[in-house]
Amino acid sequence: MLYLGPDKTDNAQQDSTSSNWQDYYRQQAGTVKHPLLQQFYSGGMVACSTPISEVPLLAIDFETTGFDPEDNGIVSIGLVPFNLKRIFCSRARQWLLKPRFALTDNSVTVHRITHSEISNAPDLSAVLPELLPLLAGKVAVVHYRQIERDFLAASVKVRLGESILFPVIDTMELEARLHRTKPLSWWDKLRGRQQLSIRLDASRSRYQLPPYRPHHAVTDAIASAELLQAQLCHRYSPDTPVSELWC
Repeated sequence: MLYLGPDKTDNAQQDSTSSNWQDYYRQQAGTVKHPLLQQFYSGGMVACSTPISEVPLLAIDFETTGFDPEDNGIVSIGLVPFNLKRIFCSRARQWLLKPRFALTDNSVTVHRITHSEISNAPDLSAVLPELLPLLAGKVAVVHYRQIERDFLAASVKVRLGESILFPVIDTMELEARLHRTKPLSWWDKLRGRQQLSIRLDASRSRYQLPPYRPHHAVTDAIASAELLQAQLCHRYSPDTPVSELWC
């Protein structure tokens, strides 16, 4: 994944929806026009009171050409299903994609996906009939939701004429709840102290999780899944309602 820096604020639709995704999916199933989106929303979503141990989870990571979903595209998608006890690596999936926008030197340096590797790659439109059913009914797990949720929404709207919105558990946001509750004081700043990093690798190290090579879609998805398992083990319980975790 490409890290964008400080959190953005989700739009009002996402804030109001997060309290009851079940109703939102039901409403969208009767509103959207494209068959792929009708099928996606018709799969429904778990109730907000569902214990996290009973929630179907899908870790997702995107590699992109840049930071802004309106001017950049998805180069790679990785996903892996999991639960609180097991990550199903044998069912992990990855796609290389040809983005609508050209690769930049910076993006190639970050994710190491080159022009030659994507020269014969499919457009996202060819992958959506397979991707969306895998995501349907699942709660996505990501590290910094503005990448996966915003990029997929923008990309789907270009291809299908309608956008997509789905619940996510953001492992970065869960770390922020613990480590970013208040800004540094002027005294801390004067002494040169910095806020604790909540990036994926730094967050994992706090739970004694092993380091992985970053910016590979499936590897980062697995890393996010492991991080959530650790966060839940240390700070929550299997009975925690999903509403306390998703957004």
